[in-house]
Amino acid sequence: MPDKVPDEIKKEIEKLVSDLNYHSYRYYVLDSPVISDSEYDERYRRLRELEERYRYVLPDSPTQRVGAPPLEKFERVRHAEPMLSLGNAFSPGEFFDFDKRVRRLLGTGEEIEYTVEPKYDGLAVELSYRNGLLSHASTRGDGYVGEDITTNIRTIMAVPLRIEGDIVPERIDIRGEVYMHIREFETLNRERERKGEPPFANPRNAAAGSVRQLDSSITASRKLYIACYGVGAAKGISFGSQWELIKWLEAARFPVPAVVKKVRGIGEGLEVIRELEGSRSAFPFETDGAVIKVNDCELQRKLGVKTREPRWAIAYKFPAHQGTTTVKEIGGSVGRTGVITPYAVFEPVKIGGVTVARSTLHNWDEIARKDIRVGDTVVVERAGDVIPHVVMVITEKRTGRESPAPLPEHCPACGSRVVREEGEVAVRCVALDCPAQITERIIHFASRGGMDIEGLGEKNVELLYSRGLLRHFEDIYRLRKEDLLALPRFAKKSAQNLIDAIERSKETTLAKFLFSLGILHVGEHAARLLARNFARLEDLYRVPPERIMEIKQMGGKIAASVSSFFGDEKNIRTLEALKSLGLKILNPDFISREKGHLPLEGLTFVITGTLPVPRKEVEDMIEQQGGHSSSAISRKTDYLVAGEEAGSKLQKARELEVKVISYDELLRLVRKEAENLRLFD
Repeated sequence: MPDKVPDEIKKEIEKLVSDLNYHSYRYYVLDSPVISDSEYDERYRRLRELEERYRYVLPDSPTQRVGAPPLEKFERVRHAEPMLSLGNAFSPGEFFDFDKRVRRLLGTGEEIEYTVEPKYDGLAVELSYRNGLLSHASTRGDGYVGEDITTNIRTIMAVPLRIEGDIVPERIDIRGEVYMHIREFETLNRERERKGEPPFANPRNAAAGSVRQLDSSITASRKLYIACYGVGAAKGISFGSQWELIKWLEAARFPVPAVVKKVRGIGEGLEVIRELEGSRSAFPFETDGAVIKVNDCELQRKLGVKTREPRWAIAYKFPAHQGTTTVKEIGGSVGRTGVITPYAVFEPVKIGGVTVARSTLHNWDEIARKDIRVGDTVVVERAGDVIPHVVMVITEKRTGRESPAPLPEHCPACGSRVVREEGEVAVRCVALDCPAQITERIIHFASRGGMDIEGLGEKNVELLYSRGLLRHFEDIYRLRKEDLLALPRFAKKSAQNLIDAIERSKETTLAKFLFSLGILHVGEHAARLLARNFARLEDLYRVPPERIMEIKQMGGKIAASVSSFFGDEKNIRTLEALKSLGLKILNPDFISREKGHLPLEGLTFVITGTLPVPRKEVEDMIEQQGGHSSSAISRKTDYLVAGEEAGSKLQKARELEVKVISYDELLRLVRKEAENLRLFD
């Protein structure tokens, strides 16, 4: 931090940090905001502006939650005190046996005071604070050594970066559970399926997978929560009871379990558990039981632990909402991005008061792992009382007439052949005109980065599809003004505007056209690389993956995807049909092999600060000269182009030893490399 920051600026930054952290607590922990989103955003922008201008950043600033470069691996962290797992009770009898053991070990016949809380189905973590500041966070691991997930935990808005309140210990390790709301889980899975990624099996897997991302920006993009309920090592603070700990956590702005009740005796404890079980479907998160703990911390110490479980706590597991039925059919449904997701059709069965007759099987590897066959008797469970899934096959009931479900070879929606990349679980249809994905493909085709057909957005595409006017890509160029005038929302002017936009799109570049086709893994940068290396669209027809991999920055996944797409005869017929309708594809990006390479080919640049010319112009120049302009600094970055008032990216570049250059130095680099390649006199 600079030595000379005006006192009034320091005070403003400190107040903004304090205010923003308080309002985050109100919003993400209490669910009771007292300012609007726009007010919060305005203060956040002001804080970021001051931090970047004066380079004065507090460790608990909300701007520091996201932005760390991707990790290469997780470091190991040893817990100061072991993170123990809990024993389980599956019946009232086992639950009462737990209480008998507790009283026998304590040598008392009196009723024990307990606390009861719901058991969150998430990922156990430890948050370590030093002098009030979050220093690091880790997973449970084997209970003794976990993984350092600090950069990811900082993205969870409910996690305090600084402990608030009257008592701030010198050191304290807080234990809790990271979880995802059921609704957020369903939204995430829909988005993953839209992108052609395999869905998560349940909210717990989604939360664990999100926390264990090497790139913290992915974690930040998913809405995660945390419930704090325990403590490990501590210095400068002590607690007389579990109840006292919960109250301190609340005062220090930590989120705690949705329900925590103090009871006298195991009978009262069982009553509260029954209440939690009855209301479990009302919770926004998955819970598979309740946790009961001896309240008095001195009694906890006396009871101690056995192997890896405390003697003073136990998890009472709710009976799962399950049913047994028969698999009648295994099929595949095609998502809007071509991913074929398997599903099972059952003999209808009632589970938790709801009739279940169908369930996703997630992916084809999952079917093989569980060995699910048509005709099998299976156990089906409604996870979180909402999402049905197959738990297991009852193999003892097999008769020999069951039939395995083979990996599909053709798309169930259009009959085209399907592909499966090496190392991937997803099976995809790559046909351009597949009816299950045609609307999504046309929306992308017409987007600004693609063919740029203004007026052919999501609503109009779906309207035209519903009226039978868009069933194939070629239909775009067969639309007539009179077709549009017969539809709602179209007047003479808007209809003519769309027809004119379609006509203008007939002349485009190969790079834009390739991007518009929505080929898996082919974004704008990859499309431009292909255009630089192939003079004509036809040169890509039936191209082998080895030819694509000759291009620098093109990996095996892109090569396989491009080769599969242009190896599909249906796709080639569609492309030829588009050309016959008047599409003229130019290629100003092509660089012949005889001519050589571009000056910045294979180099990655990140831009920060204010430059003498608009940033977009600099990014375009880098791309035109063969380089790649990225928004995030990493060890793979070759150069940071830094202008005036460069922000936190400059500091990260220095930490990662990325070379920092000015705009003028970038221009000199282009000239120097061009001279080396003999592209300029």
